[in-house]
Amino acid sequence: MNNNWQNSISIDSNIRFGKPTITGTRICVSDILSWLSQGMSIEEILLDFPELKKQDILAALAFAANRENITKIIAA
Repeated sequence: MNNNWQNSISIDSNIRFGKPTITGTRICVSDILSWLSQGMSIEEILLDFPELKKQDILAALAFAANRENITKIIAA
């Protein structure tokens, strides 16, 4: 997994309402996760969005894994 997701993911309040995006694009991490969850392969995503690289998709997964890892639910 790409551990350097910080180099590929950026957050800018002027792009996609501040959602995490692939740097230099308007493609959100959540877009990539949705496409993968709907069964698209990495190869299909790369064909549909040639501005992306495989490392961008892996960075989106690493970003999501990191966010999941730091999310904590506190019981009431």
